[in-house]
Amino acid sequence: MLVEPLSTLFPEHIPTACARVDALRSHGYSKEAMRLAVAVVRTMKENQLQQRKQFASITSKTVLGRTGVSHTPVYCNHEGYIGHALDPVGSIFETLSEVCIIPEDTVSVTTESSVSVQANFGSTSSLNASQKYQHVSIPTSRDRTESYLTLALEAALIGLGQQRLMPSGLYAQDKACKQEEKLIVKLQEVELDCTLVEVMRRQAKLLLEGGPASGLGLGIHVESVPMHTFAKYLFTSLLPHDSELAYTVGLRAMRLPILEGSGDTVMNARWFTLGHIETQQCELASTMLSAAKGETPCLQTVLELAHCNLYSSKHLSKQHEKQVFLHVGASGTDVCAFAGDIPCLQTVLESAQCNIHSSTHLFKLAQDAFKMATPVEGPRHLPLVNVAFELGLQVVRMTLTPTPSPWRRREMVRWLVTCATDIGVKALVSIMHNWYTLFTPTEATGMVATTIMSHTTMLQVNVNYVQQEELANCARNLALQCAAKEPQSCALAALTLCEKDPVAFETAYQIVVDAAANVMDSSQLFNIARYMEHRGYPGRAYKLAVLAMKNLTLAYNQDSHPAINDIHWACALSHSLGKSELTNIIPLVVKNVQCATVLSDILRRCTMTAPGMASPDGKRRSLKLLSYDKSPLRQLLDAAISAYINTTHSRLTHISPRHYGDFIDFLSKARETFLLAHDGHIQFAQLIEHMKLIYKGKKKLMYLIKERFG
Repeated sequence: MLVEPLSTLFPEHIPTACARVDALRSHGYSKEAMRLAVAVVRTMKENQLQQRKQFASITSKTVLGRTGVSHTPVYCNHEGYIGHALDPVGSIFETLSEVCIIPEDTVSVTTESSVSVQANFGSTSSLNASQKYQHVSIPTSRDRTESYLTLALEAALIGLGQQRLMPSGLYAQDKACKQEEKLIVKLQEVELDCTLVEVMRRQAKLLLEGGPASGLGLGIHVESVPMHTFAKYLFTSLLPHDSELAYTVGLRAMRLPILEGSGDTVMNARWFTLGHIETQQCELASTMLSAAKGETPCLQTVLELAHCNLYSSKHLSKQHEKQVFLHVGASGTDVCAFAGDIPCLQTVLESAQCNIHSSTHLFKLAQDAFKMATPVEGPRHLPLVNVAFELGLQVVRMTLTPTPSPWRRREMVRWLVTCATDIGVKALVSIMHNWYTLFTPTEATGMVATTIMSHTTMLQVNVNYVQQEELANCARNLALQCAAKEPQSCALAALTLCEKDPVAFETAYQIVVDAAANVMDSSQLFNIARYMEHRGYPGRAYKLAVLAMKNLTLAYNQDSHPAINDIHWACALSHSLGKSELTNIIPLVVKNVQCATVLSDILRRCTMTAPGMASPDGKRRSLKLLSYDKSPLRQLLDAAISAYINTTHSRLTHISPRHYGDFIDFLSKARETFLLAHDGHIQFAQLIEHMKLIYKGKKKLMYLIKERFG
């Protein structure tokens, strides 16, 4: 059945043929297994060439997507070599490479079926004790560069690069991933010499030109298994020898066809290993960015473009997304240039932006790029810092929704500000000018502008006075825009950012006043009012406190409401400003506060000191304590007495014996308030008699009331 391998092909189903090889090898027929393995690999190579010719003319007529994916493919392979139950590529690789293993105590190997490696491949293939594999020639082969090791490598590359559909089921997909990773680990153990590098280059070109039959070709099926893991191996292996081909392979493999389709969630749900695939895609991009880090433009080209204003307000707009600007250090000065002058970084950046659909993985790539660009020891790589910045911009755009997901969003925004700070003033100005495309108003004021204007950031950026003023103006404009859009969440931060500019501060204050009646609640207004008092604006604080009181309602039983402290503060502020301010706010308190204990506390505090002590002329006037019988405290006293009466009847309606003690204490406090009025003792006595009449069935309670109050 088997003849000389020089002219023999084995046109059988490849996995079945590989199973025959494995069976012969396991039963001791090593020579026969080797001959059949050579024939099988040559058949795989011949099939590859035939498919390339077959699809060369068809592919040119196929409608392709942006990354070479076809939704109407002319060919697709439903059963791939990788992930197959028989593991055909793994068995054929082990059979052919086993004979090439160098024994640990041997430096040069020559058998009856092999010739001297140095004679065949020259001094570049000379062996040393550290090498694990050697070339073993194939008997009667006319190609002097062909060996068992080259055929093993070609078989592995053809199998790994084969177009194949994603198998169905979690187990099958997981097995395919493990088979691929296991085979690549074996390939990494083979030290590449000139012959193996040439084999790899030839196979890489064939895979790129292989059409829909190749995982790296054009016109592949949308559900084809991505080539990220395999391409990462090819890229790292080819990079020292043919960087252009390495980048071509890496960039072609960056695509993720399943996520470029119509967005069929049912189809995506069947890809159980999609998370692992996206991780491998991110690692491929990170590997290419790390390699591209060494690519720098000629200094002359950089200097010619240095006059450009790189970070304009349009820099972050979507139509200018691809105009990435990179900083290159020259003579101690940061010189700027277009990313097109660094084609590797620019191309890898654009590929990552187009093909990585997961914001989490894109963010990880941005972080990796930033770490590579800013080593702990050594100079920064400014072009790569800008690449990280561009990736960060896309991440925050992707995660910016009407209701952004809180998961990692804060981390992403803070990291972007850190990256922009590392670049310089122009980048910080850019993100503040274009905040509405990147951040929510709350994020823009609370995390972005506040962080940028902090003392730590100013020291880190090392700004001069002009640059500091530029940043401050941008921060104030951002704050006012955000406050106008969402005053309830941004007003306080906007006021803080505008403190040093009277015009901007007044504008922010007016925004708060205008929004008080509609969109802001009492707690927000009280917080801003307290801030105003702290900054030395008691008049503005009073006005905001009045607006807050209009939006507040406190029921009779809400004696532990969080707004009680704010009510006391507002009344104390009004009292300190003068009698007229107190007179204006008391009707609001009476109208909106029904809690008797709160009203009585306010009443007592207003009589402890004379009103107007905090007014500018308060110390020059003769100030008198307020009387309970005169305005404005008379109205407050009447409201407190009325609230105690209503609360008493309300509590008696659903009172239980265990609460009798608390109720008696409540009546004691009520009597103290009643007695502040000139006829208060009469009103309190009437209340007690009324209770005895209505609630006479509660004998124990009535006994306690009679015992305490008579």
